Parts: sequence; structure tokens; C-alpha cells
Amino acid sequence: MTKPIHQAEKRAVLYSRVSSKEQEKEGFSIPAQQKLLERYAIDKGFHIHARYTDVETAKRAGRLGFAEMVALLRSNQQCRIVIVEKTDRLYRNFKDYVTLDEIEGLEIHFAKEGTVISRDSRSSEKLIHGIKVLMAKNYIDNLSEETRKGMLEKAEQGIFPSYAPIGYKNADGPNGKRIIVLDETQAPMYRRLFELCSTARYSIKDLGALVREERLTGRSDRPLPTSTVHKILRSRFYCGEFDWAGKTYQGTHEPIVSKELWQQVQLALDGRLGNRAKKRHHAFPFSGLLTCGHCGYALVGEIKKGKYVYYRCRALRGTCTLAYVPQEEIERDFERVLRTIVIDEEVAGWVAIALRQSHADQMRFREAEIKKLNAEHERIQKALDTLYDDRIERRIDLAFFERKSQQWRDEQSAIRWDIERHQTATESFMDAGVRIIELSQKLHSMFLKQPAHEKRRLLDFVVSNCSWKDGRLTPTFRQPFDMLALAVTKNLPSATLSEVPSTKNEKWLPAMDSNHDSQYACSLREGF
Repeated sequence: MTKPIHQAEKRAVLYSRVSSKEQEKEGFSIPAQQKLLERYAIDKGFHIHARYTDVETAKRAGRLGFAEMVALLRSNQQCRIVIVEKTDRLYRNFKDYVTLDEIEGLEIHFAKEGTVISRDSRSSEKLIHGIKVLMAKNYIDNLSEETRKGMLEKAEQGIFPSYAPIGYKNADGPNGKRIIVLDETQAPMYRRLFELCSTARYSIKDLGALVREERLTGRSDRPLPTSTVHKILRSRFYCGEFDWAGKTYQGTHEPIVSKELWQQVQLALDGRLGNRAKKRHHAFPFSGLLTCGHCGYALVGEIKKGKYVYYRCRALRGTCTLAYVPQEEIERDFERVLRTIVIDEEVAGWVAIALRQSHADQMRFREAEIKKLNAEHERIQKALDTLYDDRIERRIDLAFFERKSQQWRDEQSAIRWDIERHQTATESFMDAGVRIIELSQKLHSMFLKQPAHEKRRLLDFVVSNCSWKDGRLTPTFRQPFDMLALAVTKNLPSATLSEVPSTKNEKWLPAMDSNHDSQYACSLREGF
């Protein structure tokens, strides 16, 4: 029997989330989470107003349950409590954090972590929570980084680490690894395409029409647009090389054209398009970093009287009201921006302590993920053993055996790769998290000491797409400084804190030894 709602009784919504891979796992499933959240609500004396769930799949983008919950919280002022299992179940990205932070009077209860974040929480607790969200995302980013490292390793071996370009196809190599081979049906036509372009007698439009006339298609089986034809003619891949991560590699795949022919094509394209290198007589440190807040055009630098640097809007004269801005004025405002992400030294000290003490929590998460992956690998191995027995007993034919065994071996290979990523994503992302805290204290002083070109390098690391309007700079922080700036400005408005949290507060990352100031930006750039 449902008891009547008392007027003073607090109403709560329950939110649970899993990925498609987790939903069948004990402890991760929606029923397991709901059971935990309902027990928590009963213990706290909350009335359960609504339940929201999300099951994320590769085909379904977005979180409908999360969006519906946000809509309810915005419209129903009497419902101000959200109960969720733990931090990473609620926040999938920085936008989710900001969305909930903007709802007035909201209480967020993390049942498994035993913490509550609300307007009454101490500044220290809010800051720790904000940084914890940042570090959770940092772990996921680190897994992506390990994937990029693996792809870079393939590139250094001469193997293109992505889908085969048009005119080629992916195939199984002699050692079981995926390789790229010529598409014998289309490669001769693309060779002819390069030959025609090298004569400089055909426009890109003419060549595009020829490709469509020959009914050459890409992976989508649709006719190739003219822009794709231009990209093909510019790609080094067709002469046996390829570009990856800003570097050119000699590939192991068979080229469609010679390097000499490819060079002739580039000269023909350059001559037809009139590409000429422009001389730059002066380097303006803030060019390309600022836009006009009135009209959206970029601010460009100019020299006045042979020595004074000013910035103006790139829009036509008379169409924008922005006057010339001295470089010194912009520089002073960037100093102000960098001060907004400086954490007080005392606060940074106890934050670092809290981060260090969280190593055990993250290790348990990694070990649980590796355990699940190992179990899945073992399950597939048992299926392979059974398949082999069925083949020996002639219960299945050879074609079925080879197809299924190859499929399952590919799945095992992917699982081993995931295990390796989790094993390598250990101290690196934790060290980077502590560096963020340490670096935030030094950014402002580092900026003051640097020459103009070094100041630009530092700013490129911290901000992007800044705008200038009415004599004031509005920055757009890069990750992870966007979260750090939000945590500092929202939760430490007084810039001083009298209370220091006990060791019972939430923990996050271990500390690390400091590096020299000159190495900070470089090392963090590599880490993210």
C-alpha cells in the first residue's frame, strides 16, 4: 500500500544508466541499480516521484531518460532531489555537469559513494566533486589516447591505421592481421584519373563527371562528388605514402601511381588553383585566437607608426563598430582570464591529498573492467573449443567452422586490446590530473614571464575561440580547464576557505612530484 504524500515530505527522482554491454552484468543492470536507489530513498524517507533510465547503444545517440528528468526538474519546483548510483552514472560529459548545476536548489545523492551535493554543501566538497567529474572524463579520454597510440604504432610500421581509402579494400594478411590491398576492379580507373589530371587539360569538374560516368563509388555505394575526387588527387596514399598525426609515412601497401606522377598532379592542381605562398612580414601573437564580439569576424594585427601593434576587426571598414585595440590591452585581459583558474595554494594542498587517496577506488574500477573482459574472453574460448569438437565429429561443415572461428578470434583480439588499454591507463591519467592542479597555480605567473610568442603557445593550450567586445575578453576554455574554471568561479567565490576537509571526503587521484615550470605545458599537451 502506497502511503499518502505528506506536504513536507521530500520528493526524489531516481536515475539509472547502463551501456548495452553492461545491462546483463550483475551489479550493473538497471534492476540492480533501481533496487539500490529505492532502498536508499526509503532509508532517507524520500517519496519516489519518478524513475528514469537510459540504456546506451551504438545505434542510439543521446539520453532520452536524462533529458526527460532535466525537463521535470526544471518544471516541478517541489521535486528537488536526484538519486543516482555514482558519479559516472549521472555525468557522461561536461555538458551534463553544467546542465544540472544550473537547476536551482537541486540535491544530488550518490547512493553508492555516500555523498550529497547541494547548495548547502561546503565549497570544498563542491570543488572536489567538480574535479572528480573532470577526472572521470579524463580516464575515458586516456583510453582513447591509448587507442591513438596503437594506431600511431601501426603507422610507424607502414600500416595505414584506418579504413582503406577509395580504390583499396581491407583484407586479411598472411599473419592474420588486417591489411590494405588494391581493389582490382577500380584501381586502374583511379590510375587513369591521375594520368588525366597530370596533363593540366582537365578541370576538377571534368574529372568528377568522368568518375561518375564510370560509376565509381565509395564505401556508401553512392556516386563520388567532385570534392571527393579532389581529395583523392591530393592524397599521398595513392603513391605509396600516407599522412598520419601530422607526419608522412612510407606505407607497405601497393601504390596505384608512381611518386613522379603524383608530384605532377600536385603541380597541375597548384597551377590551376593558383595556390601561392604568401609572405608574412610580422607574427602577431593573438591573430587567429580572437573574434569580434559584434560581428563574428576575426581580429587581425597591424603595425602602427612602425612599432605599435593594434588589432582590428577583419570586417569591411564601416560595417563594424569595433575600434583598434592595443595589443597590451588584450594581453592584460588574458592575464585576468588566467587568474580565474588559479586555485589558492592552501586549497590546492588539500585537494591534492583528496586526489591521492582515491587511487584504490580507481584501481577497483579497472580491475572490475579487466575481470569482465577476461570472463568474456574465456567464454569465447570455450565456444571455440566446442566448435572445434563439432568439426572433428563432422557435425558442421568446414566453411561454417572457418567463418565462425575467424569471427570469434577477431572478437578475442578486440577484447585483448581492451584489456591492454585498461592495464596501460594506470598512473598516466592520474599523474596528469594532479599536474592540472599544480599547473593551474602557475599559469598566470608563467604567462607574465614569457615573451609574446611563448605567451601564445601557452594560451593555445588553455583557451580557444575567444571573443572581444566592449573592451572585454570572453574566453572559451579548452578541456580540462573549462571544468576547473567552473569549479573555481562557482564554488570558491571568496578565494579563501577557512575549513579544511577531513580525510573522509571523497578521494580521487594520487599526487606526483612537480616538474619545472617550462616543462608543464609540454608534458600536459602530450597527456591530453
